[in-house]
Amino acid sequence: MSTSITTSTSTQFKKAFKGDLVTPEHPDYENAIKRWSTPAQRRAAIVAFVKDSDDIALALKYALEHNLPIAIKAGGHNPAGASSVEDGFVIDLSRYLNAVRVDEDKRLAYVGGGALWGTVDETAIQYGLATTGGTVSHTGVGGLTLGGGYGFLAAQHGLVIDNLVQATVVIADGTTLTANSDENTDLFWAIRGGGSNFGVCAEFVLKLHPQRRTVFAGVAIFPPPVLEQVTAILADKFKRGFGEKESMFELLTLSPDGRVRKIFYHGILDADLGIAQPCVLLVLFFNGSEAEGRVHYKPFFDLKPILDTCAEIPYENLNTLQNAQVPHGGNYYMKPVSQPAPDAAKAQKILGRLTELAMQHDVAIQFIHEFWGLPKICSVPDGATAFNRSRVLGCLIVVTYKENTEEGLKLARMVAKELADIASATQEDGVADSENLGYANYTSEMMTTAQSKTLFGDNYKRMQDLKKKYDPDMVFSKWYSIVPTT
Repeated sequence: MSTSITTSTSTQFKKAFKGDLVTPEHPDYENAIKRWSTPAQRRAAIVAFVKDSDDIALALKYALEHNLPIAIKAGGHNPAGASSVEDGFVIDLSRYLNAVRVDEDKRLAYVGGGALWGTVDETAIQYGLATTGGTVSHTGVGGLTLGGGYGFLAAQHGLVIDNLVQATVVIADGTTLTANSDENTDLFWAIRGGGSNFGVCAEFVLKLHPQRRTVFAGVAIFPPPVLEQVTAILADKFKRGFGEKESMFELLTLSPDGRVRKIFYHGILDADLGIAQPCVLLVLFFNGSEAEGRVHYKPFFDLKPILDTCAEIPYENLNTLQNAQVPHGGNYYMKPVSQPAPDAAKAQKILGRLTELAMQHDVAIQFIHEFWGLPKICSVPDGATAFNRSRVLGCLIVVTYKENTEEGLKLARMVAKELADIASATQEDGVADSENLGYANYTSEMMTTAQSKTLFGDNYKRMQDLKKKYDPDMVFSKWYSIVPTT
């Protein structure tokens, strides 16, 4: 790391830059490089907390002049470390570009590039409005949006990118552009799913929708013998298509020390379930009253959950249901994968092997099936955005390990791959689909060029052309690998 860079920056840059510059000598440096997942942290040469688009342009210019690799940080949730860079330059939007302003008449939210979803939810609902957002409220708006954006309201309003009406983007040469359906339409197409490949988004403008102030949500936990019945209900619902007022998760996991902690809103104090044991956990959401929700999910409640925290809660608490389960500072490894549909045999095999792996290696494991209202999401034509829609069942494996070491990461990667292979195995020969990448916003690995080609399919060639137009020198090289057209 160059001493001239870490101890001082050019006088001209420091005078013009309005935000804060943090280097390793600064007392706030360790906080500045912290990320949601500890393994995603890197020791940057400079962290620049920008105040506006001009600051972003100055930061880009300085980093390029000093040959510093660049990362962009909004919420810092990317498990692959896309918001961090070793010995490089981090453009951090979280300190100053984090506000949300609502235009009630136009039903629009003007969201700073470094804002968190919790701020969006809490601000918009004051006007009786909401939009699709992250299912963990301390997730950043920027990352989730640029990667597609599933959320509890997606069945009703589509993905986050389907509610994005405009973005302010600072591209690689420092130019600030407005991207929407009328201006810079090709850039608008690219940022809706293309990650941080095309610039730094200083602001997002999101469409808002009328939203009731309370919703039905919570957790129902079942013992393993009920898994087959739960899967049968889910398979039937998945085949018929989830309705616009519902979304839900199914978690196959092992209760820590036999206890279900107070980790969900309206969860009662620690509920003793006996010895450590596998369980089937449903996170349920219905955009209506408790009476409506309990009728809607009656088939599940008829199975007599051993713990039921479901209740009518304030809307703004919906996306906090899982917060305490995934706090900042954990050693997380995430691997997405997909299945054609719910499969009882696979679910039984996954839960059994998950239990063995968790006990053997002393790690926490969650295998999550995500159920969204796909008809609305997939009503957007193929190619309308860079993000590819899919009608398969999205799954996510989360492994939380104790020590942030290479050995810990290697173990977590092994555990996740084994469970992913079970999930993606074909019925014909039982061999895992090596090209099954799942929802890439979740991956803990940087995407290779080959994987990016697979992920974006027919959209990849257009993305290459736009990469050449907006970032020919690959200034923005984190997250997905998009190589400019030669």
